[in-house]
Amino acid sequence: MSATGCWSLLFLQSFLFLFLSALLPFNLSLAYSLKNCTAGYSDNVTWVGCAGRELTDVPDDIPKDAVSLDLSSNHLLKINGTDLSGLSQLRYLRIGKNWISHTDDGAFAALELVELDMGSNRLRNLTDNMFQGLWRLTYLCVEKNQIINVSPLAFRSLISLQRVQLRYNRLYQMSDIAPILQLPNLNFLNLDFNDFTSFQSDDLPFNRSNLRTLWMVANSLTKFSVTRDVFPCLQSVHLTAESGIEWDVPDPTFLRSLTTLELYVFDVSCEMYQVMLKSAEAVRELSLSSMEYQRDGDLVAIACEIPTLRSLLLTANDFVSINDTFLQPCSQLIDLDLSCNHLEELSEFSLGSMEQLRRLDLKNNELSRVPLGVRGLSTLEVLDMSSNVISELGCSDFLNLTRLGKLNLNHNRISTLKGCVLQDLSDLKVLNIGENGVHTLVDFSKVNLQKLEVLDLTKNSLRQLKTGDFRSLSSLRSLYLESDTFYVAHEGAFEGLDNLQTLHFTPLFHDTLIFTGMPHLENIKLHLTSLFESKGSYQRVESRFSTLPFLKSLLIQNSDGRYHVLPDLLTGLESLEYFAAEKFFKASPHPNTFTSTPRLKSLQIIQSDLQDFNPEVLQPIPNLQALNLSTNKLRSLGFLSRVNLSALSWLTLRHNELTVINESVFQSLPALTYLDLLGNPFTCDCSNVGFIQWVKNNNQTQVVNAYQYDCSFPPGKQGTKLLDFDVQSCWVDASFLCFVSSTCLTLLTLLTSFIYHFLRWQLVYTFHLLLAFLYDSRKRKEGAPRRYDAFVSYNVHDEAWVYREMLPVLEGEQGWRLCLHHRDFQPGKPILENITDAIYGSRKTICVITRRYLQSEWCSREIQMASFRLFDEQKDVLVLVFLEEIPVHQLSPYHRMRKLVKRQTYLSWTHAGCHAGVFWQNVGRALETGDAPTGTTNLLDPRPEPDYGT
Repeated sequence: MSATGCWSLLFLQSFLFLFLSALLPFNLSLAYSLKNCTAGYSDNVTWVGCAGRELTDVPDDIPKDAVSLDLSSNHLLKINGTDLSGLSQLRYLRIGKNWISHTDDGAFAALELVELDMGSNRLRNLTDNMFQGLWRLTYLCVEKNQIINVSPLAFRSLISLQRVQLRYNRLYQMSDIAPILQLPNLNFLNLDFNDFTSFQSDDLPFNRSNLRTLWMVANSLTKFSVTRDVFPCLQSVHLTAESGIEWDVPDPTFLRSLTTLELYVFDVSCEMYQVMLKSAEAVRELSLSSMEYQRDGDLVAIACEIPTLRSLLLTANDFVSINDTFLQPCSQLIDLDLSCNHLEELSEFSLGSMEQLRRLDLKNNELSRVPLGVRGLSTLEVLDMSSNVISELGCSDFLNLTRLGKLNLNHNRISTLKGCVLQDLSDLKVLNIGENGVHTLVDFSKVNLQKLEVLDLTKNSLRQLKTGDFRSLSSLRSLYLESDTFYVAHEGAFEGLDNLQTLHFTPLFHDTLIFTGMPHLENIKLHLTSLFESKGSYQRVESRFSTLPFLKSLLIQNSDGRYHVLPDLLTGLESLEYFAAEKFFKASPHPNTFTSTPRLKSLQIIQSDLQDFNPEVLQPIPNLQALNLSTNKLRSLGFLSRVNLSALSWLTLRHNELTVINESVFQSLPALTYLDLLGNPFTCDCSNVGFIQWVKNNNQTQVVNAYQYDCSFPPGKQGTKLLDFDVQSCWVDASFLCFVSSTCLTLLTLLTSFIYHFLRWQLVYTFHLLLAFLYDSRKRKEGAPRRYDAFVSYNVHDEAWVYREMLPVLEGEQGWRLCLHHRDFQPGKPILENITDAIYGSRKTICVITRRYLQSEWCSREIQMASFRLFDEQKDVLVLVFLEEIPVHQLSPYHRMRKLVKRQTYLSWTHAGCHAGVFWQNVGRALETGDAPTGTTNLLDPRPEPDYGT
């Protein structure tokens, strides 16, 4: 098969595997990512695949309910007694193609295996208890090891064993295999490519074996002896017979059940050969290989003397021609296989005696035409002449083959297929003429092929399909028309194919191509190619399937064409369930592409260079179960979260450009059980921590091969694995942060409450002291002159007294310059700055104190600022005027006021009485007082100093 053909087949197989697998039930208990394996569930069997992972030990995370386990193609050195413990449901185990040289006794004892494959390892001995406990085992493979010894007790517990593979070892004595031959249910034993020199029943310590099939090809047998009725059930023997072999079967009844005999003959005399065949008088199928042509006629004649012989296989004998007499004695044959020789000719009467022949195999020879000997085989049902060099077919080549049901002419050099060639093949059901050079399609209307069901014209030189070409093939079910170049199909080319179910085709899309005439078509595979002269331009692809209401599967494989896909491509395909496209879409499909396919279950768009995917494309197909967007250039999976895909269980996104995965995307896929992201350039940093944790911890979705995801970014992480990234480096203990934060918040709340309740005025005072300090320092540096004699600090409720009593005397009579806030403060300037400027811009400050004054916030700030100046400058700058008596219990909360009253000059308006003049004179004296520090005595009020408490 050509590389293109292999790729096409691989594409089709992968498509069908993906979408059929997606519909299988999935065991949720397996829906997680294993470190080195892949788990799956189908047909009620839980399988685990760990092949080809370079494992040196049996993984410890194999699911306990695994039924099938594949550990082949790794680097296992031994099987320990505990490696497979706990796998009580395991039935199928493959550990072949490793380096195992030792297995612990009873390593499989806890298992109930049915099949065990240990082939291609380094075992040298099969020990006493190696297979202990495997009483259910039916198949054992230990081929391709280095076994030289089998313990007599090795097979004692294998009472159910039926098939044993021991080929390609170094066994040489019958005592090694005697325990195997004694097993009660044994029916198959393969001992090919060992070192046995004899096979003798006299060496066997028992009287009966139930063996049915024995293979001993490529040993160095010098004697084959069955002198007792030890093998009454033996049906098939395959061995090499070389020069000098002694064949000793004195009684043909000892091989009375033998029906199949395959002999690789090397220099065996005709006499010995005749002895062999006479002891096999019940043989129905005989295979003779490596014969010499000089005496092959005698050997064949001897073989055909067996009255029961019906099938003769003469493959790989280097025959060049068959003459008239070579097969003449074989008139009873039903099946003749002459494949894999170098046949160039079969003479006209070479098969003339075979009046019962039904199957003739001539593939892989060098025939340049249909042999004359084929003509007239009226009983022939199957004829295979594939892989020859036939260049021309004559009208008489298949003369009288009226019962022929299958004709295979694949891979020849046929350029013309005439109608007369097929005229006698009225029973033909399968015709394969693919991979030839046929350039003109036969006129099937002139040929009686009413029973034809399969027609394969793959890879020929046909260029066009005309209207009605297949009209007479109403029974056709499968039609294969794939080619390396396109077909020009005229309208109505497929008319008459009423029962066609499968079509593979390489079309040229144009306006006249309509898939009509196939009402029951279910599967289409289209291999697109482009016109040579139009490769640089886009070709329009629009709906051509509106007449296919039952179509279920559509595959479009593009080789090199450039297509503009219109949104009505799938119009009319209401039954479509599977759609696959390779190299077809060059951008995200149009949102209306799948509006006509509500039953779509599986969608595959691969190798299409998609950089983004419009989520609206998936909106019309809510029943989608499998989605494959591999080998594109997708950088984000955000589109999955913007569409309802509640039934999606299988998602494959291999080989895209995904670097960071947001795990929240998968929350919108409640049924997802299989996810494959292999081959993406992941970033191994904290941006992928959420995805890494989801892969490891989710119990629904199995992320296939997740532990093999490579790091591509940053450069320092290249060569490492995504799931090996240390997520701890990205973590800060959230609970600890919550504890610290809540503790700090609680303490801050308590401290704030405490300060507000007990220290708020002290803090306010301290703040103003700081402002005053900064202001005073600045003013002293500037040496600014005093603008006023006194700043009057009072409460607004006492403003009437200030204007009625104070201003007329101090400003009008005594001539002092006073600063009043409502009159002299600068508009637009902050109030605190105005207060500070007024206090420091006056020689002294007069505080008019009342109960309301003490309760006023701004008055409190004014007296605090003035008192700071008093203590800072150590000058008599503060004059206190009490307009009313304030009891101690009301004054005591104002600690600062008590200290000022005890240390500073103060006057009382209530004590002035009728001596108001004296009162104002005292105020004037206070304003005239120099800057010397003052004492604590009251010079202006003769009443005793009030005791306001400390």
